Amino acid sequence: MSLAHLTYPPKSFSIAKTYPRLHKLCPLRGFAFACASSSSSSLSSSSVVVRRSRNASSTFSLPRIYQQSFGYGRFAYDEYVSEEESDCELQSSSKQLCASTLDNVEEWRWKLTMLLRRKDEQEVVSREKKDRRDFEQLSALATRMGLYSRQYEKVVVFSKVPLPNYRSDLDSKRPQREVMIPIRLQRMVDSHLRAHFSRKAVNKDSFARDAFSTSNAGQSLLIDEGFDEQEEPSTQSVIAERILRRRSLHMRNKQLDWQESPEGQKMLEFRKSLPSYKERDTLLNAISQNQVVVVSGETGCGKTTQLPQYILESEIEAAGGATCSIICTQPRRISAMAVAERVAAERGEKIGESVGYKVRLEGMKGRDTRLLFCTTGILLRRLLVDRNLKGTTHVIVDEIHERGMNEDFLLIVLKDLLPRRPELRLILMSATLNAELFSSYFGGAPMIHIPGFTYPVRSHFLENILEMTGYRLTPYNQIDNYGQEKMWKMQKQAVRKRKTQIASAVEEALMAADFKEYSPRVRESLMCWNPDSIGFNLIEHVLCHICRKERPGAVLVFMTGWDDINSLKDQLQAHPLLGDPSRVLLLACHGSMPSAEQKLIFDKPEDGVRKIVLATNMAETSITINDVVFVVDCGKAKETSYDALNNTPCLLPSWISKASARQRKGRAGRVQPGECYHLYPRCVHDAFADYQLPELLRTPLQSLCLQIKSLQLGSISEFLSKALQAPEPLSVQNAIEYLKMIGALDESENLTLLGRNLSMLPVEPKLGKMLIFGAIFNCLDPIMTIVAGLSVRDPFLMPFDKKDLAESAKAQFSARDFSDHLALVRAFEGWKDAEREQSGYEYCWRNFLSVQTLKAIDSLRKQFLYLLKDVGLVENIESCNGWSRDEHLIRAVICAGLFPGICSVVNKEKSISLKTREDGAVLLHSSSVNAQETKIPFPWIVFNEKVKVNSVFLRDSTGVSDSVVLLFGGHVSRGGLDGHMKMLGGYLEFFMKPELAATYLGMKRELDELVQRKLLNPKLDIQCHEDLIRAVRLLVSEDQCEGRFVFGRQISTSSKKPKNSGLANGGGDNAKSHLQTLLGRAGHQPPSYKTKQLKNNKFRSTVVFNGLDFVGQPCSSKKEAEKAAATEALTWLTGESEPSEKTVDYMSAILKKSKKKQQSPASRLPALSVYITRLLGRNFSTSRSITYGRWSWGDGGEYVFYHLVRKLILDTGLKYELMTELYVLRTANFAAMQIWSRMVVCLAADTGISLYDEQLLGVISVTWQTKSLIPNVAEVWTEIGIVACCYKLLLSVATAPLVASVTVPLPLPFRPSHSEMENP
Repeated sequence: MSLAHLTYPPKSFSIAKTYPRLHKLCPLRGFAFACASSSSSSLSSSSVVVRRSRNASSTFSLPRIYQQSFGYGRFAYDEYVSEEESDCELQSSSKQLCASTLDNVEEWRWKLTMLLRRKDEQEVVSREKKDRRDFEQLSALATRMGLYSRQYEKVVVFSKVPLPNYRSDLDSKRPQREVMIPIRLQRMVDSHLRAHFSRKAVNKDSFARDAFSTSNAGQSLLIDEGFDEQEEPSTQSVIAERILRRRSLHMRNKQLDWQESPEGQKMLEFRKSLPSYKERDTLLNAISQNQVVVVSGETGCGKTTQLPQYILESEIEAAGGATCSIICTQPRRISAMAVAERVAAERGEKIGESVGYKVRLEGMKGRDTRLLFCTTGILLRRLLVDRNLKGTTHVIVDEIHERGMNEDFLLIVLKDLLPRRPELRLILMSATLNAELFSSYFGGAPMIHIPGFTYPVRSHFLENILEMTGYRLTPYNQIDNYGQEKMWKMQKQAVRKRKTQIASAVEEALMAADFKEYSPRVRESLMCWNPDSIGFNLIEHVLCHICRKERPGAVLVFMTGWDDINSLKDQLQAHPLLGDPSRVLLLACHGSMPSAEQKLIFDKPEDGVRKIVLATNMAETSITINDVVFVVDCGKAKETSYDALNNTPCLLPSWISKASARQRKGRAGRVQPGECYHLYPRCVHDAFADYQLPELLRTPLQSLCLQIKSLQLGSISEFLSKALQAPEPLSVQNAIEYLKMIGALDESENLTLLGRNLSMLPVEPKLGKMLIFGAIFNCLDPIMTIVAGLSVRDPFLMPFDKKDLAESAKAQFSARDFSDHLALVRAFEGWKDAEREQSGYEYCWRNFLSVQTLKAIDSLRKQFLYLLKDVGLVENIESCNGWSRDEHLIRAVICAGLFPGICSVVNKEKSISLKTREDGAVLLHSSSVNAQETKIPFPWIVFNEKVKVNSVFLRDSTGVSDSVVLLFGGHVSRGGLDGHMKMLGGYLEFFMKPELAATYLGMKRELDELVQRKLLNPKLDIQCHEDLIRAVRLLVSEDQCEGRFVFGRQISTSSKKPKNSGLANGGGDNAKSHLQTLLGRAGHQPPSYKTKQLKNNKFRSTVVFNGLDFVGQPCSSKKEAEKAAATEALTWLTGESEPSEKTVDYMSAILKKSKKKQQSPASRLPALSVYITRLLGRNFSTSRSITYGRWSWGDGGEYVFYHLVRKLILDTGLKYELMTELYVLRTANFAAMQIWSRMVVCLAADTGISLYDEQLLGVISVTWQTKSLIPNVAEVWTEIGIVACCYKLLLSVATAPLVASVTVPLPLPFRPSHSEMENP
C-alpha cells in the first residue's frame, strides 16, 4: 500500500490548519496535505501534492515583511510531487521541450491561482530544475497575475509581496561556524570565571545594595527627564520683574540709537527696499492673532533675514525684549552661521549680543541673546531636556520645503506641543513651498506670500548650449575622469544594455522630444547624450565660454558630491585658463568642510579675477553669494535613498525637482541680471517632479526612532503616522528591529538604559554605542578617533598620479592588522605627534592625509569627550584610557558598536568570499586596506558603511574573531543541540563543545550585567571585576580563529540528541540493516528496493515489503537513496522520527510470527501491552508516575491510542483483559483518571460490551464520574475518524499479524446516549 493509495476526505484541507493537534502527531512533520476528491475528473492523481512548510525547516528570521502575517511560505513543487514529472528524463527535442514548458506554465497557472485565493499563504517556493528552466515564462505569468517573482540560485519564488535581492533563508551556504579554542586557553578562562563567581557570591549583598541604589537613581533620572507637569508661578518676584523691565528698556534704547545713527539709517533704507518690508505689518498682525503662520516667499524677498528681525524689533519696541526668545532653525550649519552674522550686522551689533547662533561644535550666544539661529538638530536636542520649550516665545522653521527628516520630525513634535503652550508662536517659511499642504496639516493656518525681487535670469538648456557654443557630444567625451582609483565610476558611464535609474527616469521624455528646430549637429549630439554623466568636459567648455565671452561676475557650479567637486577641480586646475590663479579663483563648498573654509566663498576676489565656486545643493537656499551672475546646473544631486525591502541605504545621484531647479536658477539674479546654464534638455526639466521626496520616506529611521522614544512620545509607529507623509511601515519596523538588536530598545519598544544614553549623543546609534563601550572598557581615546573618523570623510587621499605611493602609505598604518579603523587611529596619533613638533603639514603631505579632515576629527573628539562627561560616563580622560593600547580589546569595542554590520569571510584558494545577511555576496571597497589582501585570517569582519553601485562594497572593515563576535556582538541564543548557538535570528550559527558553549554564555551574561551596572552607576570601577575582565581580555586576545566554516548542516528540532543516532540522520548507516532485522525477526522476507534516477540527477528509492511500499527523499547517490527509503519505512513502523534499536526490538516482538499453529490471542497480550505503553512514550515499570514522551494527552495522542485499542479489542476478542490493562495504567497517575474513564466508557460502547456488564462495572466503578465527562464525549466521536484515517497505515502495520485487513468505519456506528451515561 503506497502513500497515493490513502483515501482522503472529499474536500481539500490542511491538517495543520484544521486539526492542529493532529498535525503535532503526524510523523511527516512540516508537511501540509493538499488532497483532491477521488471522483474529480479535472485533476489527475498527481494533484495530490505535498507542500512543505518552511516554518518547519527554517531556523532563522527573514526581513520583517515576511513575518507580518505568514511564515516562510511553502514548497509547492518539492521532492514529493508526482513521479510522472520527477522521474522522466529530459528530452532533447525542441518540440518536446516546448510542450513541456507549456504544460509547466499551465500547471503553474493553477498553482498561482490557488496562491491568490488562499489568504493565509504568502508565497510559493520551488527547487525544481524545470521551473528554473521556464522561469522567464513563469515570471511573465506571475506579473500578469499581479504577483512578484525572483530566482535565487537554484530556488524560484513567487510571492504576493515584493521580493528582496537576497534571501538568507534560501541560501544553502549561510554562515555556520565550528568554534575551537585551545584546551589550555579554555581552562585558564574557566579558572578566571570561577574566581569571578566566587567573589561575586561573597559580595552578593553589597551587589544587591548597589543595584538597589542605582536602580533608584535610574528611576529618579526617568522622573527628571519626564514632562514637567508643575505649573509655572503666575507672578514673578518683584525683583525679577524690575530686572527684566530694566533690560527691556536698555534694549529699546540701544535699538533706537542704532536706527537714528547714520549707519542705521542707511541700513534701514536698504531693508525697506526688500519686498518683505511691505508685508511687515501684515506678518506681525498674523503672528499676533494666530498660533501658526505659513509664509512663502520668492528668492530675494528677504524673509530669512527680515522676518525674525521684525518680530524681535516689535517685541523690543513694546518693552518686552527681555522676555522674548526667538529660535530660528536652518537645515545647515553654514546657513545658521551666515544668516546670524548678516542679521547682527544689520542691527549694528557683534554676533553673540542680541543675535547669536548655535551649531554642532560651535556657537556664539550671550546672556542677552534673544534671537538664536541654530540647526534643526540643536532644537531637537533642547527638546530632550526641555519638553515644553520654557521661555521660548517664537519658533521659526526656515527652508521647510526641503522636507528634511529632522524638519518633518520637528513639525510633529511642535504640533503636539502647541496645545500645551498656547502662547507659543510657530512660523513656517520657505522659498518654494507647497503652502496648502502645511496649512492643512496645522488645521488651516493662514498663509502669507511675499513676492520676490530678483533680476531676470535667462535659462539656457542643453540644446541651446550646444547651439551657442558649438560643442559636440560624443560617447567618449562624456566620460567623467575620476582618476584611476575610481575606474568603476568611469565604467558606470559607459554604454550598457541595462539602463540606470537616472537614464530610465527621462527615457520617455527624450523619446517624445522634438528637436527639429535645431541644427543637425545639435540633434546628433543630443542623440548620444548620456544622462548618467555629470559632464566634466562640458562644464569645462561652458566655463571657458563664460570667462572669454561673458561679462564679469562669479560663477556657481552645482555638483552632486565631494568626489565630483574634487575631480572637477583637479581637471580645471590643469586647464591653461581656468587653472591660472591670476585669472580664476577656484573654490569649493561642501558640508564637511571646516566653517572657515566655507566662508571663503562669500569674499570678493581681486579685480580681473573671476570667482568659480563648486558647490553641492547646500548652496540652493539660505546662502547668498552676492557676486554670482552665472549658474551652471548639472541637474542632479546626491540623495539618500533607502531600500526598506533589502534594508540597504544608498547615497546615489538623482534628478532634482523643478522647485530645486528654480532655486538654483534664482541664485544668479540676486544682484544683477544673470544666466543659468542647465546641462540637460528642456524636455528633461519638464519631466522633473514638482517637489523633492521627503527625507523621511527615503532614509533609515534608526536615529529618528531613538529620538521619539527619548522624548517619550509614545509608540513609534503611531507617532510617525502623524507625519505630513508617513514612512512605509516596513522602514519603521526595520528601524525598531535594529534598535532592539543593538540593545537600545527592549522587546516592548521601551527605551533601555543603553538607549537613554545613546539618545544623548549626536551621532548614529551604532557610533554612540561604540563611544559608550570605549568609556566602559577604558579604551576611549582610540575609540573617539574611530567614531570621529567615521562621522566625517576618509582622511586618506588617493591622488591620481600617486596612487601607488598613497596605498603604500596607508598600508604602513595598517601594519597588516586587517583593520581600516586601527589604521585611522595610527594615522591620527602620528599627526598629533607631528603637530607637537610643528611638522603636521609635512606629515600629512608625506603620508597623503587631509589636514582639514584630521582637524575635523580632532574637533569632534573634543566634542565627544565633553558629551560623555556631561552624561556622566567620563570624569577624566586618564581614567578611561587604561587599556587604550590593547588592540584586541579595541577590536571588541569596534565590533560592539558596528554589529550587526557583520560579514563572514571564507578564504578560498585564489579569492575571498564575503557574505552579509542583507546582501549576500559583497566586495571590499578599493580604498579599504583589506581589499589588497589575498587572505584575511579572521572569520568575520565588521563594517560601518556599504556602498551600492553595480555590486555592494564595504567601504571600511575590521577583522574580528569568533570570541569577539560571541561576547561583544548581539544577543546569543541556544540552538537545537548542546553546543549550538545562534545570532541574528539564526542567520549566524555556531557549533562547539557544550563546555565551551557554557563558558561563552556565562561570560556573555556577566559582561551584559557589568555594562548595565556601569550605566546605572557611572562611578562604578570595573577594576573591581578584574577576574571577569581578565577572562575577557585573555579570550579575545588568544583566540587564533582555529575553527572552520561548515555549510548546509541541518539541526534536529529536538533539543536532546539520542545516543544511537544512526537512524536519526535521515538515511543513516544503520537504517537498512535495522529494517531488515526488524522484518527478519517477524518472519517476513527481506525488503526490496526500486531506485530511479530523477531528471535533476538525483536518485529516489522505494522500499517494498509485505505488500507495503515507502518512498524516500531524493539523494545524490543510489546508496543514500536506499537508506532514505529505509528510514521512511522505519519512521512509519515505529511511529518515531528518530527510531532506535530498542524500538526495533519492541516492533520485532509484536510482528514476529509464532512457531505454534494454535496460539491464542491472549498469549500476545503482554507484548501488545508493552507496545501500547511504548506508543504512548511512557514507562510504568520503574515508577508509578507518568514520564511524557512522544505523544501527550490533550494533544491528540489519546485519540490515536483509543482507535488502536478499539481495533485490538474487535479483532482479538480480548475485551476484559484489555480493559483490565487499561485500569492498571489508569492508576499510575491520578491526573489522568478522567481521561482513562472516558476511554473505557467509549470503548465499551463501541466494541459491543454492555454498559450493565458486571465485569466491566468492576473495572471502572472506582473512578466513574459521569456528568463531568459528558461534554468531552462528543469531541472524541467527532475527531476520532479523521485521526484514524491518517494513521491507517501505522495501525495496519502495528497489528499486521493479528488483522488480515483494516477497515475504518466513518463515522463510528454507536454513540452512548445521555441516559446510558447517567444510569449505568
